[in-house]
Amino acid sequence: MNYRILGDGKPIRLFVAGMHGEEWKDTSDILENIEAPMKGTLAIIPLVNRDDYVSTLDEKYFSEIGVPVIEAVKELKPDIYVEIHSYSAENMINLTEPERIERIGVPAFSRLDNNVLLGSVAPYIRRNYFSQDALCLTFEIQKDNDISKQYASRIINRMKEFISKDDFLACMLKRYPEQAQKAIEDYRNFYKINYNK
Repeated sequence: MNYRILGDGKPIRLFVAGMHGEEWKDTSDILENIEAPMKGTLAIIPLVNRDDYVSTLDEKYFSEIGVPVIEAVKELKPDIYVEIHSYSAENMINLTEPERIERIGVPAFSRLDNNVLLGSVAPYIRRNYFSQDALCLTFEIQKDNDISKQYASRIINRMKEFISKDDFLACMLKRYPEQAQKAIEDYRNFYKINYNK
């Protein structure tokens, strides 16, 4: 078992950080310090790899350094899956530009407060290991930005309490209506998933 379990029962959530390169410096302690959810299970992998950088958009990531993530997903079959990444300030435009889908084949991230970005996970893991009903998200924290990290920590702590995709969407639509609507549209168009909302 390559993950730590907090809580028990349904829903099952899996949160992963420190996925490649030096991201662990900005992300791993968020999960190392997280507490059990009030309801259901939270499985955490605070550190996948602290050295190699292979993009999660590259399918070989999940057959090489990301194998612990795939093993955890297969074992747990989580209803909610969250990856925590970090990015350099100069790369924000590359992550949020509308042309990202044409440029590299995935939708642009939506910008939340304090330079925290929200998007989907890599197509390979989403399509091959999750049902359409699962909630699969990526949060990007701006590197070396304590305010961004603190805000992301609060979001992640809130994420552990969501019990479903609809619960998350209702909260996001209230707090970030424009970004949530864009994320829903991108997600629907890219994954051809039909939302009831």
